[in-house]
Amino acid sequence: MDYMQRFLVAPGSKIRLKDMDPGFKNKEITPDEARAITEANTKRLRELQELLYAEHKRSFLVCLQAIDAGGKDGVIRHVLGQMNPQGCKIASFKQPTTLERDHDFMWRAIRDLPAKGEVTVFNRSHYEDVLVVRIKNLVPKEIWSKRYEQINAVEKYLSDTGTHIIKFFLHISKEEQLKRFGERLDDPSKHWKISASDYSERERWDEYMLAFDDMLSQCSTAYAPWFVIPSNSKWFRNLAVSEILVQYLEGLHMSFPEPSVNLDDIRKKFHKA
Repeated sequence: MDYMQRFLVAPGSKIRLKDMDPGFKNKEITPDEARAITEANTKRLRELQELLYAEHKRSFLVCLQAIDAGGKDGVIRHVLGQMNPQGCKIASFKQPTTLERDHDFMWRAIRDLPAKGEVTVFNRSHYEDVLVVRIKNLVPKEIWSKRYEQINAVEKYLSDTGTHIIKFFLHISKEEQLKRFGERLDDPSKHWKISASDYSERERWDEYMLAFDDMLSQCSTAYAPWFVIPSNSKWFRNLAVSEILVQYLEGLHMSFPEPSVNLDDIRKKFHKA
């Protein structure tokens, strides 16, 4: 299966998440086989990250968006967690601070962009400003509705100046979300994740899905594509994300730079020592 083509939101297409199956899986492989492939992919991702760092010509930004309990932390832990932390950072987007509110809506995203040779993962992202602000009426429609075009412009600028951008929407069903909330209740180590808003926000599920539809439809571009990943099955979610990341990075055809010293001279000195 070509995961990249299967889950790509084609630029200019109209997405309707209600028509997409969050329980989709590759029936040709078993969960255990998928986990083995994912593990191999994570090792390959670390090698590709080293290439990115050594080449030092470009940077890589990964955006993760999902409804609550959609699996953003799981992807970070099981797929991206093998990357060298010296060249990979995670930026989380929570309720804006006073300082963040005093700047334009893109400021906090721009502040955490990766430098050349680095990878940054956005756990949620600048897209919160066409999602939460829309659902909760934090700004008027005349403001948030312009942000799709503004986001596209910023992402185009970043792409033109060497930042590669790839974006994943982790798609789960309303029933799967409730199941995961229940698992949190049963696991003391996850009680800290529970909030009253988790359940109250479920009443606005349809509003969120429409907001996600618009986000995906208006902001998937050739230079910063969105991928909708069926995520009811965690093993398949991790497999699909890891396959796409490896395929994308290998497609950059990166190479190690030439040595900055004469290796023959170094070898001669080493053998004489």
